[in-house]
Amino acid sequence: MSDVPLEPDWIAPGRTALLIVDMQVDFAAPEGVIGRMGVDISSVTPALAAAQRLAEGARAAGVPVIFVGLSTSPDTDSPMWRERMARRGGDPDVESDLCRAGQPGSDFHGPGPAPGEQVISKTRYSAFFGTGLGDTLREQGIDTLVLCGLTTECCVDCTARDAFHQDFHVFVPADACAAYEVDVHEAALKVMALNFAIVTDTEAVVSGWSGRI
Repeated sequence: MSDVPLEPDWIAPGRTALLIVDMQVDFAAPEGVIGRMGVDISSVTPALAAAQRLAEGARAAGVPVIFVGLSTSPDTDSPMWRERMARRGGDPDVESDLCRAGQPGSDFHGPGPAPGEQVISKTRYSAFFGTGLGDTLREQGIDTLVLCGLTTECCVDCTARDAFHQDFHVFVPADACAAYEVDVHEAALKVMALNFAIVTDTEAVVSGWSGRI
Protein backbone atom coordinates (compact mmCIF):
# COMPACT_ATOMS: atom_id res chain seq x y z
CA MET A 1 0.00 0.00 0.00
CA SER A 2 1.08 3.56 -0.62
CA ASP A 3 2.38 5.61 2.30
CA VAL A 4 0.34 8.58 1.04
CA PRO A 5 -2.35 9.50 3.62
CA LEU A 6 -5.82 9.69 2.12
CA GLU A 7 -7.48 13.09 2.40
CA PRO A 8 -11.32 12.88 2.47
CA ASP A 9 -11.80 15.71 -0.03
CA TRP A 10 -9.80 13.75 -2.60
CA ILE A 11 -12.59 11.16 -2.81
CA ALA A 12 -15.51 13.38 -1.82
CA PRO A 13 -19.02 12.45 -2.99
CA GLY A 14 -19.96 14.67 -5.89
CA ARG A 15 -16.64 14.20 -7.63
CA THR A 16 -16.06 10.47 -7.18
CA ALA A 17 -17.39 7.19 -8.56
CA LEU A 18 -16.67 3.63 -7.45
CA LEU A 19 -15.74 1.40 -10.38
CA ILE A 20 -15.96 -2.38 -9.80
CA VAL A 21 -14.26 -4.25 -12.62
CA ASP A 22 -14.79 -7.85 -13.78
CA MET A 23 -15.98 -9.42 -10.54
CA GLN A 24 -17.73 -12.10 -12.56
CA VAL A 25 -18.35 -15.83 -12.32
CA ASP A 26 -15.75 -16.80 -14.91
CA PHE A 27 -13.01 -14.96 -13.02
CA ALA A 28 -14.09 -15.45 -9.42
CA ALA A 29 -16.18 -18.59 -8.88
CA PRO A 30 -15.09 -22.24 -8.80
CA GLU A 31 -17.60 -23.06 -11.53
CA GLY A 32 -16.27 -20.32 -13.81
CA VAL A 33 -13.78 -20.78 -16.65
CA ILE A 34 -10.73 -19.88 -14.56
CA GLY A 35 -11.76 -22.11 -11.70
CA ARG A 36 -12.46 -25.04 -14.02
CA MET A 37 -8.97 -24.60 -15.48
CA GLY A 38 -7.56 -25.50 -12.09
CA VAL A 39 -6.30 -22.03 -11.18
CA ASP A 40 -6.16 -21.30 -7.44
CA ILE A 41 -8.76 -18.57 -6.99
CA SER A 42 -8.62 -18.45 -3.18
CA SER A 43 -7.13 -14.95 -3.26
CA VAL A 44 -10.32 -13.64 -4.85
CA THR A 45 -12.70 -14.26 -1.93
CA PRO A 46 -11.37 -11.51 0.41
CA ALA A 47 -11.35 -9.04 -2.49
CA LEU A 48 -15.02 -9.76 -3.22
CA ALA A 49 -15.90 -9.05 0.40
CA ALA A 50 -13.89 -5.81 0.41
CA ALA A 51 -15.52 -4.67 -2.83
CA GLN A 52 -18.95 -5.37 -1.33
CA ARG A 53 -18.03 -3.16 1.61
CA LEU A 54 -16.90 -0.42 -0.75
CA ALA A 55 -20.19 -0.64 -2.63
CA GLU A 56 -22.18 -0.35 0.58
CA GLY A 57 -20.07 2.58 1.76
CA ALA A 58 -20.42 4.33 -1.58
CA ARG A 59 -24.19 3.93 -1.64
CA ALA A 60 -24.50 5.25 1.90
CA ALA A 61 -22.45 8.31 0.95
CA GLY A 62 -24.22 8.96 -2.36
CA VAL A 63 -21.20 7.97 -4.45
CA PRO A 64 -22.19 6.41 -7.81
CA VAL A 65 -21.34 2.72 -8.11
CA ILE A 66 -20.53 1.56 -11.64
CA PHE A 67 -20.11 -2.10 -12.50
CA VAL A 68 -17.90 -3.06 -15.42
CA GLY A 69 -18.03 -6.53 -16.90
CA LEU A 70 -16.35 -8.35 -19.74
CA SER A 71 -18.90 -9.43 -22.34
CA THR A 72 -17.60 -11.37 -25.32
CA SER A 73 -18.93 -13.04 -28.45
CA PRO A 74 -17.35 -14.58 -31.54
CA ASP A 75 -17.87 -11.23 -33.28
CA THR A 76 -15.80 -9.38 -30.67
CA ASP A 77 -13.01 -11.95 -30.35
CA SER A 78 -9.61 -10.59 -31.31
CA PRO A 79 -7.67 -12.69 -33.85
CA MET A 80 -4.45 -11.21 -32.47
CA TRP A 81 -5.38 -12.23 -28.92
CA ARG A 82 -6.18 -15.77 -30.05
CA GLU A 83 -2.92 -16.09 -31.97
CA ARG A 84 -0.90 -14.76 -29.04
CA MET A 85 -2.55 -17.31 -26.75
CA ALA A 86 -1.73 -20.12 -29.17
CA ARG A 87 1.89 -18.97 -29.48
CA ARG A 88 2.19 -19.17 -25.68
CA GLY A 89 0.94 -22.75 -25.71
CA GLY A 90 -2.56 -21.97 -24.46
CA ASP A 91 -5.91 -23.04 -25.83
CA PRO A 92 -7.65 -20.05 -27.44
CA ASP A 93 -10.94 -21.94 -27.67
CA VAL A 94 -11.06 -22.46 -23.91
CA GLU A 95 -10.03 -18.95 -22.92
CA SER A 96 -12.25 -17.37 -25.56
CA ASP A 97 -15.19 -18.79 -23.61
CA LEU A 98 -14.57 -16.22 -20.87
CA CYS A 99 -17.66 -14.16 -20.06
CA ARG A 100 -19.71 -15.03 -23.13
CA ALA A 101 -22.64 -12.63 -23.38
CA GLY A 102 -25.83 -14.11 -21.98
CA GLN A 103 -24.05 -17.03 -20.32
CA PRO A 104 -23.79 -17.61 -16.54
CA GLY A 105 -20.05 -17.02 -16.61
CA SER A 106 -20.59 -13.35 -17.41
CA ASP A 107 -22.82 -12.76 -14.37
CA PHE A 108 -21.44 -10.62 -11.57
CA HIS A 109 -20.13 -12.58 -8.60
CA GLY A 110 -19.88 -11.10 -5.12
CA PRO A 111 -21.02 -7.49 -5.27
CA GLY A 112 -23.70 -6.86 -7.85
CA PRO A 113 -25.48 -3.80 -9.18
CA ALA A 114 -28.40 -2.36 -7.25
CA PRO A 115 -31.46 -1.19 -9.19
CA GLY A 116 -30.60 1.85 -11.26
CA GLU A 117 -26.82 1.49 -11.01
CA GLN A 118 -24.86 1.78 -14.21
CA VAL A 119 -23.42 -1.33 -15.86
CA ILE A 120 -20.72 -1.02 -18.53
CA SER A 121 -19.94 -3.91 -20.89
CA LYS A 122 -16.48 -4.10 -22.38
CA THR A 123 -14.69 -6.36 -24.84
CA ARG A 124 -11.08 -5.64 -23.91
CA TYR A 125 -9.08 -5.26 -20.71
CA SER A 126 -9.70 -1.55 -20.09
CA ALA A 127 -13.10 -0.25 -19.04
CA PHE A 128 -12.39 2.83 -21.15
CA PHE A 129 -11.70 1.04 -24.43
CA GLY A 130 -14.62 1.49 -26.81
CA THR A 131 -17.17 2.15 -24.05
CA GLY A 132 -17.47 5.94 -23.84
CA LEU A 133 -16.90 5.67 -20.10
CA GLY A 134 -14.71 8.77 -19.91
CA ASP A 135 -17.38 11.00 -21.44
CA THR A 136 -20.06 9.44 -19.24
CA LEU A 137 -18.08 10.22 -16.10
CA ARG A 138 -17.29 13.78 -17.14
CA GLU A 139 -20.98 14.42 -17.92
CA GLN A 140 -21.70 13.49 -14.29
CA GLY A 141 -19.04 15.89 -13.00
CA ILE A 142 -16.80 13.04 -11.88
CA ASP A 143 -13.05 13.56 -11.92
CA THR A 144 -12.05 10.84 -9.43
CA LEU A 145 -12.31 7.06 -9.46
CA VAL A 146 -12.02 4.51 -6.68
CA LEU A 147 -11.17 1.42 -8.69
CA CYS A 148 -11.27 -2.21 -7.62
CA GLY A 149 -11.78 -5.61 -9.19
CA LEU A 150 -10.10 -8.46 -11.04
CA THR A 151 -7.42 -8.98 -11.85
CA THR A 152 -5.00 -6.50 -10.35
CA GLU A 153 -2.33 -6.79 -13.02
CA CYS A 154 -4.68 -6.97 -16.00
CA CYS A 155 -8.07 -5.26 -16.19
CA VAL A 156 -7.62 -3.16 -13.05
CA ASP A 157 -4.19 -2.01 -14.19
CA CYS A 158 -5.31 -1.27 -17.75
CA THR A 159 -8.35 0.64 -16.54
CA ALA A 160 -6.28 2.64 -14.06
CA ARG A 161 -3.78 3.58 -16.76
CA ASP A 162 -6.47 4.72 -19.17
CA ALA A 163 -8.26 6.65 -16.43
CA PHE A 164 -5.04 8.48 -15.60
CA HIS A 165 -4.39 9.19 -19.29
CA GLN A 166 -7.87 10.72 -19.49
CA ASP A 167 -7.07 12.97 -16.52
CA PHE A 168 -9.00 11.22 -13.79
CA HIS A 169 -7.63 10.89 -10.28
CA VAL A 170 -7.29 7.18 -9.50
CA PHE A 171 -7.41 5.46 -6.10
CA VAL A 172 -6.98 1.69 -5.84
CA PRO A 173 -7.94 -0.09 -2.58
CA ALA A 174 -5.44 -2.93 -2.60
CA ASP A 175 -7.54 -5.34 -0.56
CA ALA A 176 -10.49 -5.01 -2.95
CA CYS A 177 -8.41 -6.25 -5.89
CA ALA A 178 -6.86 -9.64 -6.49
CA ALA A 179 -4.60 -11.55 -8.81
CA TYR A 180 -4.26 -15.33 -8.81
CA GLU A 181 -0.66 -15.06 -7.57
CA VAL A 182 0.28 -12.90 -4.59
CA ASP A 183 3.54 -11.65 -6.07
CA VAL A 184 1.79 -10.57 -9.26
CA HIS A 185 -0.82 -8.67 -7.23
CA GLU A 186 1.85 -6.91 -5.19
CA ALA A 187 3.99 -6.06 -8.22
CA ALA A 188 1.00 -4.57 -10.03
CA LEU A 189 0.11 -2.43 -7.04
CA LYS A 190 3.69 -1.20 -6.80
CA VAL A 191 3.71 -0.19 -10.47
CA MET A 192 0.37 1.60 -10.15
CA ALA A 193 1.51 3.44 -7.02
CA LEU A 194 4.70 4.56 -8.73
CA ASN A 195 3.07 5.83 -11.88
CA PHE A 196 -0.64 6.57 -12.05
CA ALA A 197 -2.66 5.77 -8.93
CA ILE A 198 -2.73 6.20 -5.18
CA VAL A 199 -2.93 2.77 -3.60
CA THR A 200 -4.97 2.66 -0.41
CA ASP A 201 -7.33 0.24 1.33
CA THR A 202 -11.04 -0.27 1.85
CA GLU A 203 -11.08 0.99 5.43
CA ALA A 204 -9.49 4.31 4.45
CA VAL A 205 -11.93 4.85 1.58
CA VAL A 206 -15.06 3.97 3.55
CA SER A 207 -13.89 6.08 6.47
CA GLY A 208 -13.30 8.97 4.10
CA TRP A 209 -16.81 8.67 2.69
CA SER A 210 -18.35 8.48 6.14
CA GLY A 211 -16.35 11.45 7.46
CA ARG A 212 -14.38 9.41 10.00
CA ILE A 213 -10.97 10.66 8.79
